[in-house]
Amino acid sequence: MGGVLGEILPLALGVAISPIPIIAAILMLLSPNAKTTGVGFLGGWIAGIVVAIVSFTLLSAALPEDDSDASRPIQGTIRLALGILLILLAAKQWRGRPHGQAAPELPKWMSAIDTLTPVKGIGLGLLLSALNPKNLIMAAGAGIAIGAGGIDTTQTVVVIAVYTAIAAATVALPVIADLAAADRMAQPLETLREWLVRENTVVMAVLLLVIGVVMIGKGIGSF
Repeated sequence: MGGVLGEILPLALGVAISPIPIIAAILMLLSPNAKTTGVGFLGGWIAGIVVAIVSFTLLSAALPEDDSDASRPIQGTIRLALGILLILLAAKQWRGRPHGQAAPELPKWMSAIDTLTPVKGIGLGLLLSALNPKNLIMAAGAGIAIGAGGIDTTQTVVVIAVYTAIAAATVALPVIADLAAADRMAQPLETLREWLVRENTVVMAVLLLVIGVVMIGKGIGSF
């Protein structure tokens, strides 16, 4: 199980270091319905992560087994494809970074976050985690690692739980901190939001590039 955990940890971090959902969570925590909407968003975010990783783990288990114990060409090919996709996403992020003093462009739906209800917060969290292309690629890579790891059902549940906990941590921590001390957290959350808005594209480009290269290396090593 240790080997599988080692493979899924960077992928879980790839989901966790996602500036857009963190910014969305902070905006909700600074809104009039902070507690209910923030908790709803966190619930949806976690649910989306679980749905994605479980789905890809089940799909991976359904793949035909490779003939050789020392070589896994099917998993290797999938990893190579996922790694290339991540590098292409990194290039897209880098090209889209703001230049000079230009203000970073954020999704238009963020302007309506103040009006979200708890139910809509759940839906937004679910959509951002389960349908985000980058998160799906990370979940697919983790699912392949779990399916190829030769671990039993109990160990699979533990690995999925660890993946989910790490992937959800960066959204969960601001929500939990705000619930514990809302008055003291307002200024730190606003400072964090401003930094994430400014550095969003660069952070994502570097992250996707590194994980993409690692995944390509894993894919090559599977042949």
